[in-house]
Amino acid sequence: MVKFKFGKVIIGKKIKELRENAGMLQRELAAILDIGEGFLSKVENNQKSLKRADLAKISKLFSVKLEYLETLWLGHKIYDLIKKEAQGIEALKVAEDQVKYKDNE
Repeated sequence: MVKFKFGKVIIGKKIKELRENAGMLQRELAAILDIGEGFLSKVENNQKSLKRADLAKISKLFSVKLEYLETLWLGHKIYDLIKKEAQGIEALKVAEDQVKYKDNE
């Protein structure tokens, strides 16, 4: 298993950073991903999520490990699921414990 340093990286901000560092306009990346420029703007502002298949295109285009992007993407999806839940953080702790338990079986 590959270990990545995530810090406070969020998938949308990472995509924007990759695009800007490559000198690419939103409309150019949107065309490559076959999505609207407005949708990409919402992705970059963490208001919408890309499809998992789009991550492979971004990975190849910007030479970033797919596993890294997928981890950020999944993290965002999990956050979206629990962000309004009163017990969201506790649920994450339970899930983490379950993963640790399964790993030790």
